[in-house]
Amino acid sequence: MSHTPYGMGEDDRRAVEDDVARLIHEYTWANDAQDWHKCASLYTEDAVFRRPSGGDAIMGRQAILDSFLARPARAQRHAIANILVDVEGPATARAKSVIVLYMGDVPEDGGLPVQDPKSPLIGTFTDLCVLTPQGWRFKERVGALDFRP
Repeated sequence: MSHTPYGMGEDDRRAVEDDVARLIHEYTWANDAQDWHKCASLYTEDAVFRRPSGGDAIMGRQAILDSFLARPARAQRHAIANILVDVEGPATARAKSVIVLYMGDVPEDGGLPVQDPKSPLIGTFTDLCVLTPQGWRFKERVGALDFRP
């Protein structure tokens, strides 16, 4: 078995990469379901979150939850791609991914949403992830847009 520079075996390194990628996907599905409590639970208590759309950093899990709860409901679908995880150690990893966000308004007749003219938004997330007793969590999640809406 080959060894990584972190003193971890190749299988352990790949397990961390898989676990962090799963965290990113789990967050994406919860976000699209607008399950804000689930989204917030995937952050550490002292996490920092910066939305891709900008604004001030949101500090702490409770503040992150409050910011989600304050958002107006919308139809949305995130597509996450090009996830790359760099393992820093058995309990720390950095990840980056591309995000494409489709959004729109839900019509009153309950049909398919009408896509927002500013959609899709394309950007990135850069993450610092740490292993906690509850599993892998975001300690820092920084979003950025690659194109103006």
